[in-house]
Parts: sequence; C-alpha cells; structure tokens
Amino acid sequence: MKKNILFIGVLVLMISMANAQPKDEHCPPKPPTVEEHLKHVSAELDKQLGLSQEQKEKVLTAYKTFFTEIEKYRKEGKQLPPPPPPPPVSKEIADKLSDERDAKIKLALHEEQYKKYVEVEKKMRPKHPKEQAPPPTN
Repeated sequence: MKKNILFIGVLVLMISMANAQPKDEHCPPKPPTVEEHLKHVSAELDKQLGLSQEQKEKVLTAYKTFFTEIEKYRKEGKQLPPPPPPPPVSKEIADKLSDERDAKIKLALHEEQYKKYVEVEKKMRPKHPKEQAPPPTN
C-alpha cells in the first residue's frame, strides 16, 4: 500500500514537472496581427512625428493596406522576393587572382599534371548565363 502511494506521488510529481516546461520553446513567435502592427505604428508615429488627425488617418490607412497585403502573402504561403545578389567581382580582379593562383599551382605540379589541371579547372568553373533569369514566381 505504501509503495502504491509513493509510486502515485512520484508519478504526480513527474507529470507536474513535465507540464511546467514551456510548450513552444523551439517554435518561433507568431507574427503580430494587423491590429497589433497598427497600434505599434500609431504609437511610434505619434511620439516621433506629432501628426495631425487627418495625417494620422491617411498614414494609418496606408499602413493598414500594407500590413493586410503582407498577411495575405503569409497566409497564401507566398514568399516575398529575395534581396538582390551582391555585385559581382570585376573581371580584371578575378582574372588577376586566377593568374596568381594558377602560377602558384604551376610551381607545385609537373608539366603534365598542370596541363590536366588547366582542363579540369575549365570544367570546374561555374556556368554564367548570358542573361540573368528573372526570379521564380510561386
């Protein structure tokens, strides 16, 4: 009988400890609702800009449209377009660095190995499209 009571006590203690753990510990926080965004924007703009009532209504209408559209894209699962890629390195700089690299490699390899290296290196170069393709649309 004492074993059963002790067992039940330990079981209750373990269950209460398990329930005390945060449930969504690894889940990211949910994005704020449109109303929460508007409340924050309104408060910040009032504090920073001192808008008149008419200005405030126009600005908040624009923000409401913006936040509503963003929310619509989130619900549809559409991604916003990615940021543009960083600018490429100029051809002169890339050629100079390649020549320096190849000169060092030529010193390390035999003549036949270097000839093979040149062929392999040409195949390893990334393919560059003539025109940039537009980003995929979902």
